[in-house]
Amino acid sequence: MACSKLFSGDLPELISEIIYYFHHDYKTLHSCILVNRLWCRLAIPLLKLNEYGIIYDLFSSNTLFNYPRFIKCLNIDKISFSVEKWMATRTLITGKNLAIQSIFKSLFKTFIENENNVNLHTFEVEIKTNPCNSNFNTTYELILQNPNFLHNIRKFKILYYHSIMEIFEANFDSFLNLLYSNCKLISSFHFEFKHLSSSYYSFLSLKSHNHSNTLRIIVFCRVSFINMIDLGEAIEQLNVLESIHILYCSTLYYFIKQIINITKPFKLKSLFMNNNSLEINSLKLLLEKSGNYLENFVLNSVTYNEEKSQLLELLIKYCANISFLDLMGLDHQNIFLVFGLIENIEQNLNYLSIDILNYSNHHLCDDALLSSIVLLNLGQILPHKLEYLNLSLKINPIDLKVFLESSQNTFIRKLLINDADQKESKEILPYIKEYIMKKKRVRYLAILGNLSGEEKNLITSIDEIKEFELYDIKVQHYDNLFIQICNYINFLKQY
Repeated sequence: MACSKLFSGDLPELISEIIYYFHHDYKTLHSCILVNRLWCRLAIPLLKLNEYGIIYDLFSSNTLFNYPRFIKCLNIDKISFSVEKWMATRTLITGKNLAIQSIFKSLFKTFIENENNVNLHTFEVEIKTNPCNSNFNTTYELILQNPNFLHNIRKFKILYYHSIMEIFEANFDSFLNLLYSNCKLISSFHFEFKHLSSSYYSFLSLKSHNHSNTLRIIVFCRVSFINMIDLGEAIEQLNVLESIHILYCSTLYYFIKQIINITKPFKLKSLFMNNNSLEINSLKLLLEKSGNYLENFVLNSVTYNEEKSQLLELLIKYCANISFLDLMGLDHQNIFLVFGLIENIEQNLNYLSIDILNYSNHHLCDDALLSSIVLLNLGQILPHKLEYLNLSLKINPIDLKVFLESSQNTFIRKLLINDADQKESKEILPYIKEYIMKKKRVRYLAILGNLSGEEKNLITSIDEIKEFELYDIKVQHYDNLFIQICNYINFLKQY
């Protein structure tokens, strides 16, 4: 009876004591991890790593569970980070960098050699730190030996954040050619380079490996187009391309110059901008060609110049289908162009964020005055329904009352208010309750401001939460409800 309880896991403390006596007996510990989940959990931490902390058969194919079968998305940076985090807890192990690389190789080798049991559809080569450079080369070498590992991949992302690229670039072109030639079903590419060297990268390999009837989405994020060539010729050959997303890229002139003469529709769905130079002449050509396809637009530039007003005028003229609009860095001149844009896209607008805090040019207009202009004019031009509205302003309670009265016909599923006027935040609650709560005009609400003598989220007040719940309104923490642009970018890739 006692033995059956040991094996069934009914006496975990006793089992732990028994297994501990085998902490120098690696062979017995390996047998323990195959008994059941509990024994596996207790035995694994006791397996010391030989010579740099590694037992090479620890990651054998005879594991208790077929882990590779459950993995749909593989990211080599996350594997590296997990190994590093685990190694940080093993303070007695020396040679940690070599150990990290060796463990990474063992894990990836275990995964890649189980290719017949793998259902991988997303592969992300994300390289942020120097050790990952070596891990990338390890990844490349192992895939080179097992190219069938790639045959079911639909989505591919390559991201590089480090400024030193020599190790990475040595195999970069060869790796992409290997990927293109073995991924016959690929439908989505995501390119992101924080630092790109002076070498050129040609996109003709997309054409030569015949992705013309599979590739539907291309995402360029934080890319400098100055070193990318043959884009137009490659895109011209893609027969099922549904969308292109340009997110915080620089030197757009070189991109636009290459694609401006393609004969097929150029379906630019996202344009996120934060660079100081808006390259207005090039943007005019781009929006003339594809502005009608544009659905997601972000302007986070802090430059106040004539070009920003010209850009807003171009959006009004060419982009009637924007549904996601995020604006920051406005002044008292271009704010009225923003109102014109909102009116123009009213039928499609679903997400709206206006943030003037800490970005106004105080020589032209202070935050309080600009906030007042927004609140006095925005309410009457909003659509009848919004999924998301975020206002980061210096709020005068009377101005907010005007906004709430004039927008009474608009239902806002997620309403966020970030009030920088710390002196009067608590005075806005009565208006929120009168025009929002009692009329049930929102589903989720978040308010950040000075609600009781100090900066607080509305969610810190239990009594307020209960009152809003009576009207079927859920109060949320501001940070949890706030759409981080980086998260929205990830959302865009889940097509």
